[in-house]
Amino acid sequence: MTEQNIKNILGQAGFFARYKVYLLILAKIAIAAGMLFYLVVNIKPKEIYSAVQTANLTFVAFAFLLTFLNVFLQYYKWKLTVNLILQENNNSKIWTSMFYGFSAGIFTPARVGEYFGRAIAFKNKSLLQVTLATMIDKFFPFLIITFAGSIAGILFIHFHYHVSFYLTLGIFITVFTLFYFLILLMFNDSFWDNILFTKLRRSIKFHPLFYKVKILRKLDKKYAIKMFLLSAAFYLCFIIQYALLVSAFSNHNNFAEYLWAGNLIMFAKTIIPISLGDLGVREGASVYFIMQIGESASVAFNASIFLFFINVLIPSFIGLLLLLKKNDD
Repeated sequence: MTEQNIKNILGQAGFFARYKVYLLILAKIAIAAGMLFYLVVNIKPKEIYSAVQTANLTFVAFAFLLTFLNVFLQYYKWKLTVNLILQENNNSKIWTSMFYGFSAGIFTPARVGEYFGRAIAFKNKSLLQVTLATMIDKFFPFLIITFAGSIAGILFIHFHYHVSFYLTLGIFITVFTLFYFLILLMFNDSFWDNILFTKLRRSIKFHPLFYKVKILRKLDKKYAIKMFLLSAAFYLCFIIQYALLVSAFSNHNNFAEYLWAGNLIMFAKTIIPISLGDLGVREGASVYFIMQIGESASVAFNASIFLFFINVLIPSFIGLLLLLKKNDD
């Protein structure tokens, strides 16, 4: 990053500080309008209702109940990060910011709106601070997803395309080695206090930026372990929900294969973040991978759409309602 780029960032941060109240009002209006437009254009209640009519409602109910666990795990992850990075302990604000993020992220590619949406609840924090906190919060699930997805992908290629065992083994070793060294780095005390902070701290010009990002030095092993465990639980919750829904719509019980497909779908939508709310990528991946294990395209599509409905649409709608209410902060 050049000196001019950093100056531009600092200038934008100053502009945001001066006009924060007006920008937050505009952000609320934009998020509400975008969310409502997205709902009108993309959601077809009749299709969801017709799919549920032919499903095993017991499995659907279990998948829906896991949504509460899914949201709670995301909240607890975000709470740990907010407590540490933003030094904010107001649980109400933390809940609200997370739901604001759901609403802002649903209609933006790669859910980038979630970064700005979460900042709305923290009026006394800069956008850069909240963005850094959100990036850290999402970094740990990203690692879990890419690792598990890579392993699932290697197995898929090996068994479905009959790749040589030795080539598969070589790729396995490479992936494990890369992630092993990454984890070692993360649990090294110097990882979060590297040359970046030293250079920024010593520079008069860049010192304001150092003040913003120095909070990263507070990350420690205990925090990282908790975030890894919570991220793994969140990931497992997601793929179990998907497997339950496939079982519900197919009326079959090949649960292990459905979990495998869920891994591949989660990986695909993470590395191809080009659609709004992941809509389209998730459904396409679901249809492709589920058909590879002998289920129909309609089963895959219904499971994916219903997963979107319970994990993304409902929380986003709650966030929209909160966003439209008077903010007492």
